[in-house]
Amino acid sequence: MKMKIRKMKATDWSRVYDIYRQGMETNLATFDVETLTYEEFNRERLLTGRLVALDKERVIGWTSLKQAYEKIPEYHGVAEVSIYIDEDYQGKGVATHLLQQLVIVSEEAGFWMLEADIFANNTGSIQLHEKCSFRQVGYREKIGKDRFGVWRDSVLMERRSQTVGID
Repeated sequence: MKMKIRKMKATDWSRVYDIYRQGMETNLATFDVETLTYEEFNRERLLTGRLVALDKERVIGWTSLKQAYEKIPEYHGVAEVSIYIDEDYQGKGVATHLLQQLVIVSEEAGFWMLEADIFANNTGSIQLHEKCSFRQVGYREKIGKDRFGVWRDSVLMERRSQTVGID
């Protein structure tokens, strides 16, 4: 596989959403159970950090950032990471390359901290983030109920930039 990473385009939405739905179906990725429209995605996510990984021209994974602590201007250098990989491409290095590129893009945009809130039983995602220099900073018990009504725990991870916000 010859993978390429580029900025996400509106025309990628169908594949982006398909991969998001795959993540939803695993019950490891999100509390969301509702259909997500492109308009909602566009409103919720920053333009910075919208990346897709491609195998030839097929979208096989994506990332995005959400502004963390939106109403606190002093935290505008902090963003929450989302990363989703097509089930057929998991375990093949796609996520590592995509997350590493997201770190570069986020630092170029002035973000000094990235955070990820990951279901505690999603060991693959936790290991991915650790591999990309995130560290666990919290564990939250019963943070919310999943689509089956089961309480879920989450791990809060963060990555501090070594180049931005170090003054």
